[in-house]
Amino acid sequence: MKILIALMAAVALSQAEKLRYDNHTLYRIVPRTAKMFEALKTMEEQAFASGYTFFSEVGSVNVPVDILVPPKQAEEFKRVTEHPDIESTLLNENIQEAIDNEGFRPESRAGGFGWTNYHTLDEINDWLKDLAFNYDDKVQLLVGGTTSQGRDILGVKIHIPSNEPKKAVFIEANIHAREWVTSATATYILNELLVSQDWEVRQLVELYDWYIFPVTNPDGFVHSHNSNRMWRKTRTRYSTLCFGADPNRNWPYQWMQGGASNQPCSDTYAGPNALSEACTDSLSQFIDSIGDDLIAYISFHSYSQMLLLPYGHTTSHLSNYKEMYDIGVQAVRELEAKYGTRYVVGNIAETIYVATGGSMDWVKHKFGTPIAYTYELRDTGTNGFLLPANQIIPTADETLISIKSIFRQYRERHSDP
Repeated sequence: MKILIALMAAVALSQAEKLRYDNHTLYRIVPRTAKMFEALKTMEEQAFASGYTFFSEVGSVNVPVDILVPPKQAEEFKRVTEHPDIESTLLNENIQEAIDNEGFRPESRAGGFGWTNYHTLDEINDWLKDLAFNYDDKVQLLVGGTTSQGRDILGVKIHIPSNEPKKAVFIEANIHAREWVTSATATYILNELLVSQDWEVRQLVELYDWYIFPVTNPDGFVHSHNSNRMWRKTRTRYSTLCFGADPNRNWPYQWMQGGASNQPCSDTYAGPNALSEACTDSLSQFIDSIGDDLIAYISFHSYSQMLLLPYGHTTSHLSNYKEMYDIGVQAVRELEAKYGTRYVVGNIAETIYVATGGSMDWVKHKFGTPIAYTYELRDTGTNGFLLPANQIIPTADETLISIKSIFRQYRERHSDP
């Protein structure tokens, strides 16, 4: 009973004021045996009650797991790190310092929208509305869905009139609330599609219609700004203590077939059923309306520096995997050439861990969309979700380089765009 009261008090406090992470330490743990893997799985399942935050999921033996450790668990966790079947690395001694140094400074952005700082949902949405007004000949403001708290999922369509029908590209970002660099990257690329004089970027705009939704989990994104920087899920209320489902475990294809939780307090809770979340349900209906026109579906996540292909339920190389793998390998080579950032390419289940119910897999399976990638953007864990704002532009710039490469290679392999 005391534990329940304490948890309820913590929830009430977190809703009343912004949660701080003073003296929370970030560790990378690698289980070397099946026994230690199972122990970490148990720890992950009980994370909400104990206060641990798993920045990455427990995948399998020898796969690293990043865990945020609260001060109250420091001694207990120290014993875990000392176990001979565990390899541990301290990534950050005080995550609150990383939050403070991330570069989110609301009072310093009088100069308008840009990419030297992170932005709130209202600022992003206002910028999208401005684009639709200022570029009314080619930019259309879209509502891709709604959330459980009544927010619109805003995006835009870029369309250059043509006598020939065009295929469409869909970019989805910030489906996980705490991954701020994803919406920053999506807006940067959107801006480049409109203003860049690079001939290859101009060609992309001429050849395809672009649907770009910078924040597809608005409720969670607002919560990550106002209340809890580390929040991942939606904000649907499932119990007195538990809010939200993981919107990237909530899509119908292979729902709850691995890498997802049925516990409402878990960060990977897949929801009571597929498309239980208002944001995923309504966004899926929007995608349904354009799905047959899609040539590409690109999802931005962070972090790990990976370019992931379908699917998350199997390590088998399905559909046009070989072609997309080869294209991806060349794309990340070109990405690396600019700033030296190294990416790994591979299918989700094979490269990281089994994870089902994801948006990309649903789109790939339902529509057969030929180009389907999920980016895990910078970095590899030093900053993790708290990537400093001074890395937004290089992250987005190198990502655009790889996207140009993907479409260039695809056109070279196919007679049509």
